[in-house]
Amino acid sequence: MSDAVPEPEAQRSDGEPAQAHAPEHDPAAPAPLGVPRTPTGNAEVDARLARLADADHLTTDGHVEVYEDVHRGLRDALTALDARPGPPAPPSPYENRS
Repeated sequence: MSDAVPEPEAQRSDGEPAQAHAPEHDPAAPAPLGVPRTPTGNAEVDARLARLADADHLTTDGHVEVYEDVHRGLRDALTALDARPGPPAPPSPYENRS
């Protein structure tokens, strides 16, 4: 027989046991990293980078799809920069030589 007295269960203000409604901490559950993103000034790139926040609420298995989508979008944005005509090249000083 034990002389130890069990401690009373914690009660919430509404009379319910506090442990009955306390969320369990699951270290494997999805959680935001809280990494701030600085705007780049390019709306298309900023939109792609904002999409990374979608991975915060997915399990690790779902991250690949988001990362591949963002990578594809950033690659397309870089390709579009190469496709735009740039300013004309300065004239060469040797063009008029005979």
